[in-house]
Amino acid sequence: MTGLAGRTLLEPGDGSLGPLLRVTDDRLSPATGYGRHDHRAVDVVAVVLAGALTHAWGEGAPMAAGDVGVLRAGTGLAHDEVAGPEGARVVQAYLRAADPDAAPSHAVHRAVRGWVELGRPDARLWVGDDGPGVPGGVVLRLDGGPVLVWQVDTGRPAWSEG
Repeated sequence: MTGLAGRTLLEPGDGSLGPLLRVTDDRLSPATGYGRHDHRAVDVVAVVLAGALTHAWGEGAPMAAGDVGVLRAGTGLAHDEVAGPEGARVVQAYLRAADPDAAPSHAVHRAVRGWVELGRPDARLWVGDDGPGVPGGVVLRLDGGPVLVWQVDTGRPAWSEG
């Protein structure tokens, strides 16, 4: 593989999974990025399954396999994510922003096993060898990776009605 190869795992588009908009499974060749791009009013949660990925925004945030990055685009930002010398495999989930008027921010949770609290009342993520049974859970069993469980408030958001 050269460059970027990705596939969409989930993209309901109708609000049926509350804030969860899309989940992708991406593989990047060494030193390959997505290209500088903009986000606004979205939270992006990146689970690095293999290799390394550096989030190129602000001071930058390097992430290794097992790390989870939480980017809150809020009022807007331009950034890139670039794979390390071994390349990277990353699952990215896009959620409607919990606070679209907040300043952009980024946090990295290192070597995650168990629940990742995302600082929002309507979604959280489980990373592990097996997933817990949870109401509103979206289970992703990935080849060669951990089980990811998204627990989301599946109430229809206001934007999806009408």
